[in-house]
Amino acid sequence: QLQLVESGGGLVQAGGSLRLSCAASGRTFSIYAMAWFRQAPGKEREFVARITWNFGRTDYAESVKGRCTISRVNVSNTVYLQMNRLAAEDTAVYYCAVLDTNMQVVRWGQGTQVTVSS
Repeated sequence: QLQLVESGGGLVQAGGSLRLSCAASGRTFSIYAMAWFRQAPGKEREFVARITWNFGRTDYAESVKGRCTISRVNVSNTVYLQMNRLAAEDTAVYYCAVLDTNMQVVRWGQGTQVTVSS
């Protein structure tokens, strides 16, 4: 079983930055890629960014491209999401996820709240 624990959420002013962390444990050898999603109140969960575990290939949603950077540290099985120039529309619960070779989510984290005040 894979377990994911997110941290780093909180309250930040518009224009500020946050770094989210997600530590994986358990069957980490099975990780193909990891990703961040977010869900704002009243909206569906949406993709934010993903990174492949072996080669570090990244993809981003258009809404965060240029403002967010996803990275990973394989030795500690941790993925990060650095978010800069945050805006009110970035307010959401952010979820870490493990992806399989088809880029489908096979495990969700519990989520961490990010609130951006304007």
